[in-house]
Amino acid sequence: MNDLFPGFKDSMIDGDGARIFVRTGGSGPALLLVHGFPQTGAIWHKIAGSLAHHFSLVIPDLRGYGQSEKPVNDEKNLAYSKRAMAIDLVAVMRSLGHETFHLCGHDRGGRVAYRLAQDHPQTVTSLITLDIVPTLEQWKAMASIAGAMNTYHWPFLAQPNPLPERMIGADPDFYIDEKLGAWNNGTGLDVFDPAALAEYRRHFRDPAVIHALCNDYRAGATCDVDHDRAALDQGIKITCPMLALWGDAGIPGKTARGPLDIWRKWATNVTGNGISCGHFLPEEAPAETLDAMLPFLMENTA
Repeated sequence: MNDLFPGFKDSMIDGDGARIFVRTGGSGPALLLVHGFPQTGAIWHKIAGSLAHHFSLVIPDLRGYGQSEKPVNDEKNLAYSKRAMAIDLVAVMRSLGHETFHLCGHDRGGRVAYRLAQDHPQTVTSLITLDIVPTLEQWKAMASIAGAMNTYHWPFLAQPNPLPERMIGADPDFYIDEKLGAWNNGTGLDVFDPAALAEYRRHFRDPAVIHALCNDYRAGATCDVDHDRAALDQGIKITCPMLALWGDAGIPGKTARGPLDIWRKWATNVTGNGISCGHFLPEEAPAETLDAMLPFLMENTA
């Protein structure tokens, strides 16, 4: 993985109940980059070098993913809630001396990111989400046949242990390759660097990782929804400047209202647009993703 992140340092840092694997590099204001399912922090390798010219990058593997620790789950799935994952990342950033930071999350990492921005608003200078709408909104979108078909993996992965674990574990390479290939606008696996793809597959073959990822989705069907509802009921909105980006061929881009209109219910200062790609913006369209991210980040850097 050092070949993908030349000049970066690898560390294990205590989160809040889980040890978190982190890559760090660059200089300037802190920028936390958070990956999603079914990947690791390697997703950022195509844009990390350019961002590192302007920012001190912190690139973790979420708890349960990659090289990070995989804590035991609980009956309410709180150990894999986005709230718990966000607390991990706040602890990591403080250990590195960053009390405030820019924040960008893709997929499940985007869900951790917006939860962090709501729960710890004093820490987040600006927020970027890549190819998501809030968890509660995505469940609502499944009311249509197309919405359910596009996101069947949400209820599948959230089924009680050991159903999805055993089914995925029978052929983990098939499952991860199918997901990566299905979500990138029909371009197959060619958009993924062979070293990054090998990293994703290697970790996904670990039964402990499969179990943890299912726990992530179990939280997404239970406590994460509760936390979203509570935020709406209490009028807790994302108040920092926010940029929502999505792939034109991705799942959020197919929601009836559109991602930007949805986010305006959740954030007070949000802009955004689609990019001509599928789900994996930093790997499918790195130049276009950078072109959108950098001006926003620089504009919101004091």
